[in-house]
Amino acid sequence: MTAASSPSRAIVVGGGIFGVSAATHLVRLGIATTLVTESRPASGASGRSLAWLNSSRRRSAAYHQLRMIGIDRYRTLAARHPEAAWLRFDGGLTWDADDATNEIRSVFAHERALGYDALLLSPEEVADVTPGIDRRAITPQGAIFNPGEGWVDLPSVIEVMLAEFIEKGGALVTDAGKASVQLTAGRASGVSIADGRLFEADAVLVATGADVPALVAREGRFIADATPIALLVRTKPIATRLRAVLNTPRVAVRPTPSGALVLDSAWSEEEIVIRDDGSFEIRQSTIHGLLEEASRVLEGNPTLELDGYGAGPKPIPGDGDPVFGAIEGIPGYHVAFSHSGATLGLIAGELLAGEIAWGSPHPLLAPFRAQRFAKAA
Repeated sequence: MTAASSPSRAIVVGGGIFGVSAATHLVRLGIATTLVTESRPASGASGRSLAWLNSSRRRSAAYHQLRMIGIDRYRTLAARHPEAAWLRFDGGLTWDADDATNEIRSVFAHERALGYDALLLSPEEVADVTPGIDRRAITPQGAIFNPGEGWVDLPSVIEVMLAEFIEKGGALVTDAGKASVQLTAGRASGVSIADGRLFEADAVLVATGADVPALVAREGRFIADATPIALLVRTKPIATRLRAVLNTPRVAVRPTPSGALVLDSAWSEEEIVIRDDGSFEIRQSTIHGLLEEASRVLEGNPTLELDGYGAGPKPIPGDGDPVFGAIEGIPGYHVAFSHSGATLGLIAGELLAGEIAWGSPHPLLAPFRAQRFAKAA
């Protein structure tokens, strides 16, 4: 598609950060855009994300670059909303287990070699750099503090962007149920929803989280999928000096705009009982275990009370890298599928909207196309 044949109508399927960001950027570019979401905006993975803004530890150079640009876009957003409680850059603190898997020193060397802002701190030094942590929980190898990291409350950002989307003339369709991409003469021509309505368009972006691989499979395309069921626990508001995001061996902890905390971990995912029919069960012992682990890493070891939790699929492509852009061989069909929804949300929406509007692939997304899975298929 050339600039001369840019689409006049686009449909974005998915009310999470990727979908809302892309839809907002499309209306900014003057394209009539309809945003269709299965339920309510931010009701899926974006509503139960730790939403840690980072590019820490190791990943490919291309992925690191994209994440860093993604963080930059949040800094621009923060400058526009300086009083916002839903977007903070108070750093991130990470430490590893006290065993043979501890990589803190080598990770620190890697981050410094990249120019990623990092401090290697002993347990005794942590309190002078970032407050609210029980130094006794930090392993003897020390912790890495990354001052440039932060966190975002994705439902709040989605609300802000949707207000602009609607103000600029975008159409929002909620509670649509499962949507299907319609093809005409081999190209994407619209989207049908559960009640039978059909929305016609020149381009479609599918940003439905963990459902993306199954949707493209209907058209004979393969995207490897490593999506697990994940758990995010929310506490009641707690008096704490913690401002940074904590990524520790047994729990990750992030403040919220209300003064509460959200918690997740790798081990809690492993304890989720997944039944043969795809339904799942969250044990109370897992929830209480997360609360106890979080208490152990916080200054004063406060008693944390459960406010609620969210559980469901956490979108992760099979090789861990994002999947962005056009589906090869199906003109007008685009996808967004990635684990790093928070960090990449703004930049991915911006770049995908540009590709749809101008018909030219962006070089930053070149390593992340769906066709890399074609040989595996």
